[in-house]
Amino acid sequence: MELTKKQFDVLVTIEQNKENKYSQRDISKDTNISIGYVNKIINELFEMGYIDSKTKITNEGIKALEPYKVKRAIFLAAGFGSRLVPITLNTPKPLVMVHGKKIIETLLDAVVAAEIPEIIIVRGYLKDQFDILLHKYPNIKFVDNLLYNEGNNILSAYMVKDLMENAYVLESDLVLSNPKLIRKYEYSSNFLGIPVEKTDDWCFEVKNDIITKEKIGGVNCYQMVGISYYDSVDGKKLNKDIEEVLKSPGGKEKYWEQVQLVEKKNDYKISVRECKIDDIIEIDTFNELKKIDSIYDV
Repeated sequence: MELTKKQFDVLVTIEQNKENKYSQRDISKDTNISIGYVNKIINELFEMGYIDSKTKITNEGIKALEPYKVKRAIFLAAGFGSRLVPITLNTPKPLVMVHGKKIIETLLDAVVAAEIPEIIIVRGYLKDQFDILLHKYPNIKFVDNLLYNEGNNILSAYMVKDLMENAYVLESDLVLSNPKLIRKYEYSSNFLGIPVEKTDDWCFEVKNDIITKEKIGGVNCYQMVGISYYDSVDGKKLNKDIEEVLKSPGGKEKYWEQVQLVEKKNDYKISVRECKIDDIIEIDTFNELKKIDSIYDV
């Protein structure tokens, strides 16, 4: 029996917190679904046999989530990180330390905790330095983008275009403080966004939870966070569309997400998955790094 989106959100939240005592109020907070509606969904899931009387997920509930299982996490980590000079002169941006931990580790730890089986890192600049990650994450597979300095990250996406089905795609300069954002299961293709009244950054216009436009700067919109997920249908389309956009005039200069959000947006329905401003921090400049970690403020 196929789950509705709200049934899925509640069931996944219950599964994520199966080791803890988790109230309906907690579920409501995590899912942004009203407590009354959470209660209704819990009754539905119980009648379906997907949770028990103690609101714990059952074996049947695990089976119901199986079609939504995430297969892999793809990290785009090839770039130079010019705005983080001087620290990136000798260190790739994802390997920069923040509060004693490499930036990319905050993401990798969440992927491992979510039991996502495949981890792929597209590397380029100072690529051999990424080998140090194998000590902690031995199942990483590296894909080398030797053309990383000839265009934007669409070149990295092209290297893994045939791996986009049931996959997270993550920018690797994000410090993640809420690991629950990375989940074992996803309902459909989505992009993380932070609701804001105003931003000068990259953002989304959204209608009925579907992203309708990507732009720089906006009001009453969602600030874009560089973590997205693609189901099997959209992943197959991306395999073809990434190559087509890359080979179009000016294609190398595009950011990879412009394939599905701009160039081919009529062929996709990417929903926004809401997160909070303190869940994740993108470090763009050396000044931002100094504000986040005082060890660099010398």
